[in-house]
Amino acid sequence: MQLSVVILNYNVRYFLEQCLDSVQKAIANLDAEIIVVDNHSSDDSCEMVKAKFPNVILIENKENSGFPKGNNIGVEKAQGEYLCILNPDTVVAEDTFEKVLAFAQSKNDLGIVGCKLIDGTGKFLPESKRGIPTPWVALTKVAGLYKLSKAFGKYYASHLPENQTGKVEILVGAFMVMKRETYTSVGGFDEDCFMYSDDIDLSYMVLKTGKSNYYFHETSVIHYKGESTIRDGLYMKRFREAMDFFYKKHFRVSVLFDVFMKVGAYFFMLAKKNKTVPETEPNAYILISDNAQWREQIQNAVRKKTTLVQVSENLSVGSTQQAELIFDSEYIGYKGIIKIMEQLKSTKTTFKIVHPKSGFLIGSNSSNDRGKIINLADHR
Repeated sequence: MQLSVVILNYNVRYFLEQCLDSVQKAIANLDAEIIVVDNHSSDDSCEMVKAKFPNVILIENKENSGFPKGNNIGVEKAQGEYLCILNPDTVVAEDTFEKVLAFAQSKNDLGIVGCKLIDGTGKFLPESKRGIPTPWVALTKVAGLYKLSKAFGKYYASHLPENQTGKVEILVGAFMVMKRETYTSVGGFDEDCFMYSDDIDLSYMVLKTGKSNYYFHETSVIHYKGESTIRDGLYMKRFREAMDFFYKKHFRVSVLFDVFMKVGAYFFMLAKKNKTVPETEPNAYILISDNAQWREQIQNAVRKKTTLVQVSENLSVGSTQQAELIFDSEYIGYKGIIKIMEQLKSTKTTFKIVHPKSGFLIGSNSSNDRGKIINLADHR
C-alpha cells in the first residue's frame, strides 16, 4: 500500500466530513487507506463516518487521549509505505497526495514533507515552514520581531519564500507526509509533549537521524485552524510550556529561557491588547454552481439575494470585491476552489463551501478561528 492518511478527530463533525470528502477524492488513483481516530467526541462524528464513509477505518477511543497518543494509535493500524498526518479541519486538492508522493520519492534523504497551508481567506499560513525555536528564535516570535526584518525571521523560515520548495527544519502537524518507518524509527509523537510542541519535537527528532525535512510549495491545503490559534493569555501559557518541554528534552536548560519568554510575552500581550478581527458583511453572495435548486436554499440561509454563476477556475477581481463566494464542491472541485481562493486572497472576498449531498455550508473569514457552519436544513 502506498499511503495511509491518519486523521485525529475531536468534536469537529462537519469539518471532518468535508476533510474526508476531499481526501477520498485525492486518493482515488492511489493504493491508499484513510484512518480516523476519534478522541471520544461528544458530537455525532463517529456516526457520520460510519454512515457516509464506510471504507474509512474508524478507531473510537474511550477517552480524549491527546494529539500525540491519538496519532500514534492511528499509525499502529497503518499499512502504507507513506503516512500523512492530517488535521480534520483541512481540505486537500484532488492531486495533493500524488504531487507530494512524487516529490517524496525523488528525495534520497527524505524526512518529513509539508506543503503550503492557507487559511479560510486564501492567505498563506506562515507556520507551513519553520525553524528550530531556540530561545532567541522563540523570543522573536512571541514579541513579533519577525515582522520587522528577515533577520528575525527564522521561526517562520523566512530564508525560503512561500512559493519556493526547499529544506526547512520544522513542519506543522496539520499536514505531514513521511515514510511510516521514519515515523516509527523515532517513536512517533512524544506522548509527554505539551500542545504546540509535538510537531516541533517530531520534526527535530527526524532531523537528528540525518534526514532532511522539506517544504513543498506546489500544492496548497486549506487549514481552518481553530482554538489552537486563540491569541490570549492561555495561548502564551501553552506556548511557554511547549518551549520549556522542548528545551528540557533536547538542550541544556538555560535560566535565560524564562527571562526571554517573559519579555516576549510582555511585548506579545501589548501587541494583541484590544486587537479584534472585525466582522465583514458581504455586499453580494455569488454561488459558483450549475444547480439552481441550491441557490434558493442558500438565499434563505444567508438571507440575501444570491447570484448563480457557472465559471471555470478564473474569476475577475472586480466582480468579487466585498462579495462572498460560495463554492459548490461537487461542481468545481477542491483544486478549483483552492485556486480561486489564492487568486483572490488580497481582496475583501470571503469564501464558503457548500456540500449539496449533505446540505451544509462551511467557511472562515479569519485565520483566528475555524469559522462558521450553516446547516441548510434549518433554513428551508
